[in-house]
Amino acid sequence: MAKQNTDHKSVRVTLVKSVYGQLHRHRATARGLGLRRMNQTVVVADTPEVRGMLNASRHLFRVEEA
Repeated sequence: MAKQNTDHKSVRVTLVKSVYGQLHRHRATARGLGLRRMNQTVVVADTPEVRGMLNASRHLFRVEEA
């Protein structure tokens, strides 16, 4: 069994702009991060994959270190 890294970093992501009228890819990115409605905040692991998702739709999110 692989060891789990318990000291991982995380980021707090808030959806600050509506996904209505956005490209399907941007809506899918918000849903993939677990965001359903405006001003909803989730804490996700700070991985290169998540950073790529945030960078692709950066006009929709506010990102803070958690």
